[in-house]
Amino acid sequence: MSEQFTPPRLNSKLMGLAAAGLFGAFCLANSWYTVDETERGVLLRNGALVGVIEPGLSFKVPFFETVKRISVQSQVSLYDRLQAYSKDQQAATLRVSVSWHVAPTEVAKVYTAYQTSDAMRDRLISRQVPTQVENVFGRYNAVAAVQNRGQLVSDISNAIKESIQGPVVIDSVQIENIDFSDAYEKAVEARMTAEVQVKTREQQLATEQVQAQIRVTQAQAEADSKLAQAKADAEATRLRGQAEAEAIRARADALASNKNLVELTKAERWNGVLPTTVLPGDTVPFIDTMR
Repeated sequence: MSEQFTPPRLNSKLMGLAAAGLFGAFCLANSWYTVDETERGVLLRNGALVGVIEPGLSFKVPFFETVKRISVQSQVSLYDRLQAYSKDQQAATLRVSVSWHVAPTEVAKVYTAYQTSDAMRDRLISRQVPTQVENVFGRYNAVAAVQNRGQLVSDISNAIKESIQGPVVIDSVQIENIDFSDAYEKAVEARMTAEVQVKTREQQLATEQVQAQIRVTQAQAEADSKLAQAKADAEATRLRGQAEAEAIRARADALASNKNLVELTKAERWNGVLPTTVLPGDTVPFIDTMR
């Protein structure tokens, strides 16, 4: 039984066709690509930027064109343990976070100047944040930096935005922590305790003043009441005396105009008993009168 013989030329042809098929499949697979909604693609042809690709499915020429993706999502960079001194020379350690993003219209500039967004952050944002935090914090006293934290954050945010000139948008800046030295924090705690005690004493004094004012008001009201009662009593006494005087005056006028009224009054008040002794020359009461 003879073996089947395949000519070498035929084997080479089949291998070439298989290689060509694989190459074609590879080229076709690498010709299509997608760009996510949170990023933009930078299309390069032989290393030269030819355009920015929007989200979706796109086509590129294999081997000659490549795509670099740059995120346009909001990102947060944290800067921990930034050293700064306040206006009154108090050392502080700050933790600051910066939210930023690349505007879709600035993707080409980002790639041209920095290649990647991370490189842009390192060269553009990270160099400015420590300097601006130190400069702005130095304009505040330690107490003011804590009490006016909102204004401090606003000033630092404005300083960072003004100092960064490039294809990036600073969304917000937050001061997550301000840490002073232990000695200063203990001094602040002692001062706050003293202030609380002063405020408490002021409130107690205010309460005592109010209570004293209430007592004065009550005493004044009581005195006014007694004065009014005394005036009423005096007026009543005056009126009674006036009435009695008028009654006496009227009675006197009546007696003066009628002398017999006196004897009549005596008779009305006589109990009917005659005196047991009579002085010589005297008359028995009512006897002479009744004649």
